Amino acid sequence: MSTKYYTQFRLSDTSYRGANEFSGVVELSQPMDNDTDAADIEAVLAKNFDLQRNSVTLVSWSRLH
Repeated sequence: MSTKYYTQFRLSDTSYRGANEFSGVVELSQPMDNDTDAADIEAVLAKNFDLQRNSVTLVSWSRLH
């Protein structure tokens, strides 16, 4: 069962200089735990963009019902 989240984040990788802030719905195959911290979410987003974790800064994240 997939879970959807509304997220807003910034990418600091040099490939994204012109448009480095993104927002929208992210769908995960497994829900994140309630105690998941920002670093774990940033790691998931970075992996999706094939970037290093420190290239992603989470602005907001909330589960959609």
